[in-house]
This record gives sequence, structure tokens and C-alpha cells, in this order.
Amino acid sequence: MNRFGHMRYILNPNIALRSWQLVPYAYYIKGERNAAGLKKEEFEFLSACDGKTDLPTENESVITREFIEKGFIHKAASGENLSDWSRARAFENRYFPAMNLMITGKCNYNCIHCFNAADNAPLMSEWTMDEMNTLLDQARDCGINAFTITGGEPMLHRNFFEIIEGIYSRGMYVEELNTNGYFINGKALERMRSIGCIPLVKISFDGIGYHDWMRNHKGAEETALRAIALCVENGFPVKVQTNMNRRNCDSMHETAEMLDAIGVNEMRIIRTTEAPRWLRNAGDACLTFEEYYDKALFLWKEYASEDHVMALTVWQFGTLYPRAGFYTLAAVNSCTGEYRETAPVCKGNRGMIAVSANGNVFPCHQMSGYYEQHGDNLGNVKQTPLEELLSGGMYLDEVCTTLGTLREKNEKCGKCPHFEHCNGGCRAIALALTGDKLGIDPSKCFFWENGYAEKIAAALPDYETNI
Repeated sequence: MNRFGHMRYILNPNIALRSWQLVPYAYYIKGERNAAGLKKEEFEFLSACDGKTDLPTENESVITREFIEKGFIHKAASGENLSDWSRARAFENRYFPAMNLMITGKCNYNCIHCFNAADNAPLMSEWTMDEMNTLLDQARDCGINAFTITGGEPMLHRNFFEIIEGIYSRGMYVEELNTNGYFINGKALERMRSIGCIPLVKISFDGIGYHDWMRNHKGAEETALRAIALCVENGFPVKVQTNMNRRNCDSMHETAEMLDAIGVNEMRIIRTTEAPRWLRNAGDACLTFEEYYDKALFLWKEYASEDHVMALTVWQFGTLYPRAGFYTLAAVNSCTGEYRETAPVCKGNRGMIAVSANGNVFPCHQMSGYYEQHGDNLGNVKQTPLEELLSGGMYLDEVCTTLGTLREKNEKCGKCPHFEHCNGGCRAIALALTGDKLGIDPSKCFFWENGYAEKIAAALPDYETNI
């Protein structure tokens, strides 16, 4: 403390100050994807917490005391300096906290339902390490914080660990890893942990007795179950992603029981959708929405009646939390009082740019097969700097499309009494089934028009929900 009763403070190493277009005062907490907003005076105060500037002590200043109590700052030790990551940075582009990055299109499997492909030909695109270093530099310089790493099979990339190390060395982190589990072993998990990388590992498993068929690879089921158990044993959180269709739907309850017993955190069941490759390979194996919702309802009711820990998500239906006695509805994107006409049509897409192995960008990877098949190009990060794509142009226009625009352009949504809860549903489903980016999502229409919110409430009378 100097003779005027002032003290030097410094940001805690898990706090970083950031500014973007339209979001001028914000901060990241290390390990959390999204930035949070600050008031101007708060941002300016924290910017002065650099270990060099004299500031009022906590006894003299409310703001100093508050940020000490919140864990943002501490008294600076002699010679203590801010890290490059914590230091305030301003970016010229719009705010995007995350990137869903397909590092390779190559895969050791040739799954019959792959939504990344327009046909049955294997995807061969892949990032070189030089290209990847350029992209990671650009991501850091746009304020990207978190990555989902996907493929293809991402661990097949010869530079997989170099890419992971490159993300962490630039002050970013891997939030999720999508994998088929083939390359997961004790050595791989140990190396990830040594980097500081303990992501949510999302392993594909398409039902007891059906996984080999879906993955078009003999032995895939045994491999996936081994990888799941190994991740759980080594303290990595695991989400299992399971496609459900007419061929494998009767295996879902047995599969959920097994995964819960292993110690999986969450099982996410996904209706195998009408992606180009799946339609070529499986014909009419897609469940109708009525079949899908009825089976989901029956599964939830069965699962909730038993003693379970694992969360059970059914895509576009909801998530069941048996330990909490709570469920959320996927058809509810805005709770009462939260609807805004200016909100984006998909909050997930607005916060995470999807980048393919060939550099093309998409609102989400679930839409990539359709875009590729129809030659709909929103931009390519190998040809255009990321900052430019996140500052204006076709990609940004698409992901910033508002609910008000959707309501105006879509007559059925505009008149629907459920729109302010539903928000028009999923754009990937709308595009796949109607060919219209602003079309209806038939799955949500069917959900509301056939009273599934009420059916779920009746089936789970002891559970609470988000509406």
C-alpha cells in the first residue's frame, strides 16, 4: 500500500477481459465457453487491475471489495504481471465464443447415416498442420474460447495431439471431443490430461446389437464400449450419442440401462434424420415423428420409474434428469417472458461457427451435407480470413437471422400460439424436410399439435419442468 492508501491489484489468472463489436465490455472465466457482460465502469476498473496501477483498497472502494469477493482480482505481489490471456483484448469481429471444428473428413469407419456426406463416397478432406496453425491463430485473434473437435474421426488425424496442444498453447480449450472411440486408450487419455485437456468425450454407440451395422464396421460395438468404460474409469466425462431408427429402436431401454451402470454422464438419443447418405442406405428406416415421440415418451416413463443417475436426452424431445426429478422440453426454446423478436433463430449456431475439413463454414455440421449437395457456400476459412467471415457477409447474415424475420417469412409460424415457446424449432430439420431455411420444423409442429407437452407431464407426474 502506498502512502495515499492505495493498492495495486491484478486479475486472477482465470479471468480474461474481452471486447467485440456490439459486446464492448465482457470477460471470460477459464474453462467456461461463454463470455459474460460487464458495465462500462466495471470493465474500466478491471482493466486497471494490471499489477501496476494504484487503486483504492477494498476498505475504501465498494467496487474493489466486490470484485475481490467475486474472485476476479487479488492484491498484486511485487513483480507480478498479467498473463497474455488475461490482458484486455479488443476484436473487430462479432462475438463468437466457440468453434465446432472438423479437423479431418477421413474416418476409419464408413457410417451409413453420416450427415457430413452427400453420398457414400468417403470424405478425404483434411487440415494440414500449417493450415491448422493459421486457423488457430485467427481463432485466438477473433476471441474464440472453446472448441468442439470432430471429424470424420478426429483422432485419426496424424497431428491430433499437436492440434490439441496448439489450442491450449493459445489460451483456448477443448470443450468437447466427438469420437467413435477406436483410438481411445490409456496412453491417449494420459497425454490429453497432461495437456490440460479433459473435455466432455462424446462417443457414438447406436444400441446393443446394432452398432456394427450403423457404423459399417465389424467390432465397432466392442470397441465403443471399451472406450466408454476407459474414459469413465479415467475421470473423463462421457456423453454417449445414439441414433434411433426403426431398426434399432427396441434396444434403447436396454442400452440406457447398460450405459447408466457403466457410469456414463448422459445418453443422447438422436432420431436418425433424412440426411442424403442415410436415405440412400436405409430407405424408409427413419421413424415418423409420431413413432419417435411415442417411443421417447415410453422410454422416459420406463427410465424414470427406476433408480438411475445418468441423464437421458432425446434429441428434439427433451432431457430427463432422474436424480433431480426434472426434465426440459426441446420444444421450449424460450420460457415465459424471455421471448425476443431480435433473438437469433438458433442460439447454438449464433455462438459457434462450424468449420468443415475443407474449410467451408456452416451454421451447424448437421446442415453440412445439405449445403454441400446443393452447392450452397457461405464462405471458406482457407480462402477468407476468419475475422472477415465473423464481421459480415453471407455466413454472418445466416446465423444472425432473427426470430422476427422467421415469424414474418413463415406464415404458419407467424400465426402459431406456441411460437414464443418453440421459436420455430430446429433450422437443420426444417431445411432437411422442407428445403427452406425459414420453413417450418415439422417435428415441433407435430409435438405441439398433438399435445406431447401434456402427455409427458401426465407420464411424469412427480417431475418438474422448464415451463
